Amino acid sequence: MRLLASALCDHAAAGANGKLDMHGVFHDLYAQGFPARQERMVLVLSLEWDRADAGRYSFRIDVIGPGGRPTLTVEGQSEVTPRPPDRPPPRTRLVMPLEEIVFPVPGRYDFKVKLKGRTLQGPTLYLVETAEAADPTR
Repeated sequence: MRLLASALCDHAAAGANGKLDMHGVFHDLYAQGFPARQERMVLVLSLEWDRADAGRYSFRIDVIGPGGRPTLTVEGQSEVTPRPPDRPPPRTRLVMPLEEIVFPVPGRYDFKVKLKGRTLQGPTLYLVETAEAADPTR
């Protein structure tokens, strides 16, 4: 099993052609003070499973803040459908809207994905304190 893609964005959805469309992908958020609140963001994960995987698997995503402690935990399940040997391995896409997320301090936040006894590195988000409106070119 491996993580094919992970991102934080403003919006994500499966297209009619089977592709995943992501809009507004970001790696940094700017706030004028802390704790900071993000009204909405979407976490996207694309997983490729082992050929022997089939059925329902529970997962857990911990957002680890600058102090090394979890600031948010998301739990869920993913359904894995086996595929014949002449097709690519089974894959699932997780599109998870997250609302009213509070980041207590500025710094690096790592999204750790735990499933099947393994921990995979998801996206990283940096929270930056600024005295003025966000300027993504800084």
